[in-house]
Amino acid sequence: MKKSGKIISGISALALSALCLTPTVRQATEKPIETALAVDDMNDDWLHAEGSRLYDMNGNEVWLTGANWFGLNCIEYSPHYLYAGDIDDMLQEVADRGINVIRFPISTELILSWMNGTPYQISAGGMQASYNPPVDQDDGNGGIIKAGTYGHINKDFVEADGKTLITSDRGFDIILGKCKKYGIKAFIDIHSPHADNSGHNYNLWYGKETADGTMITTEIWQDTLVWLADKYKDNDTLIGYDLKNEPHGKGPEGDKAAKWDGSTDENNWAYAATNCAEAILDVNPHALIFIEGVEQSLSGAMPGDYWGIADRRDNSPYIGAWWGGNFRGAREYPIQPKQGTSQIVYSPHDYGPSVYAQEWFNKDFTTQTLLDDYWYDTWAYINAEDIAPELIGEWGGHMDGAENQKWMELLRDYMIEHHINHTFWCLNTNSGDTGGLWAGFSYSIDTGTEITWEEEKYALFEKSLWQTQETGKYIGLDHQVALGNNGLSLNEFYSSYAATEGSNLDGGTIVKDGKPVDATPSTGGDTPTTSPSDTSTETQPVTSDTQTETTETQGSTSQETTTSGDNPDSDILYGDANLDKTVTIADAVAILQFLANSDEYALSDTAMKNADVCGNDGVNTEDALTVQLIDAGKIKTDQLPVESIEQYK
Repeated sequence: MKKSGKIISGISALALSALCLTPTVRQATEKPIETALAVDDMNDDWLHAEGSRLYDMNGNEVWLTGANWFGLNCIEYSPHYLYAGDIDDMLQEVADRGINVIRFPISTELILSWMNGTPYQISAGGMQASYNPPVDQDDGNGGIIKAGTYGHINKDFVEADGKTLITSDRGFDIILGKCKKYGIKAFIDIHSPHADNSGHNYNLWYGKETADGTMITTEIWQDTLVWLADKYKDNDTLIGYDLKNEPHGKGPEGDKAAKWDGSTDENNWAYAATNCAEAILDVNPHALIFIEGVEQSLSGAMPGDYWGIADRRDNSPYIGAWWGGNFRGAREYPIQPKQGTSQIVYSPHDYGPSVYAQEWFNKDFTTQTLLDDYWYDTWAYINAEDIAPELIGEWGGHMDGAENQKWMELLRDYMIEHHINHTFWCLNTNSGDTGGLWAGFSYSIDTGTEITWEEEKYALFEKSLWQTQETGKYIGLDHQVALGNNGLSLNEFYSSYAATEGSNLDGGTIVKDGKPVDATPSTGGDTPTTSPSDTSTETQPVTSDTQTETTETQGSTSQETTTSGDNPDSDILYGDANLDKTVTIADAVAILQFLANSDEYALSDTAMKNADVCGNDGVNTEDALTVQLIDAGKIKTDQLPVESIEQYK
């Protein structure tokens, strides 16, 4: 939530899961292994980062433009307003309105109940659900009363009796299934350690008790996220994990406040987030990890200043920000998991003067003054300097026709012009200091749910949704399922619109070489695979020098083609398992496919010789990892073959 105010009331799992492999090899490269082979309908939509942009498996740029829907974090254990409307009606309209991703706040406590096998039941105060009668019944006059005649709202959330609410874990599965049905992606946000309608006010990710007296520790917080990531690793509707909503607190609070530095202190958010990201990526290497900021950072005002020192009226030792908005510490201490940074997305929160009258609003502010006074050094530099993608996890507020509305328009336009992903706060009407996109509901068994929208606010927000430039068709993130009734799937956009009218991304972009994803598995072991950066657009960035050594051809991640100087057989190109005359991450995929199913993904004799790059003991997972280390720049092709990879990890 906001500065103040309360709620009222290893290796690409795409390749592995599609081939039924267990991820025994840890990913060592900055870029994930991706392939257009063996696509399946729940594993072809995973995303990854290059520079400040997000891409699909074939290197097509995507833009996450969505909204928040809270309630799973609260004591009702379900998204709010399901007590006033039907889930299908609501998600259908959300999709039809162009929202391609939903951020679902949730509590560690609720996930812990799922993990422990004692899931909380959805509260009757949080959901209206019935299917009455549950089965066809004799009306006593020779006729039949059809099932659902008298009640069929949220009918998937009740037991066989048609009235008893199911448990919250099953409810979450249903919600994800409905999102898939309407072409919407989702990610969760750990809004608080405990289930609490105002739990967002708590500073940290640990240190609160659950309803049964269990203390949420850092270990429990991390374990529940890893458990959830493992459970949904084969479901690309749930694309990522926002590790903690708005870690905050002021410097003088010391260890009771979240800080960002190079220590291993428990309240160091950078340290905790890195450890948690690594643990999640170990079980689900292609999940996006959303990292929020903190509230204050040390200013360096005077030598000897330290976290916990008392504030000063003048020359303060601290620089403040919105809760979750401060990334000044990330310059010196960036989030760099051992698996690389291809799944890391920084996620600041930003609000206007109606939430709190921050000092940067004390003038006739403009985009430039906001950048100079606050945005750039606090969070915008990450995107502007091509360090990582950003997703503004919360922005929004009341339509006041004045300063707050002006701020919303300035931030909206900045995000459009600079490919910044975002999720608006919020759909709900019951957010005390911002209001919502929804204004009210009515439901009848005959007409279903009718949602009244805050149309003026939606019109402001709608301009920032990903859409085609001329026809205004909303663009989804699912390759196969269109976004709502009138929107597009990702494949439809890149097949039929990207090269003609393009989209509003970056203020207007035409993409001439998009590569739609084939929905049917390939049958050839030597079919060329596609590297994520083999495509380019008119606004394609140059990837960071820290990611991987490349040839001079822009957009290629191929290592320089060479044969080993120690190679007694000049026909062997060590590492080239797919026989395309280069050594890339695609060769690691070819090796893993062969190991998973040697009949379907056979390697020729030459390919087998090329693939045996580690230990000279036949083709195995160590060879795939060796190729990954080549792509990461830790091994040169002229060093192949190697006896062991231990020294290079």
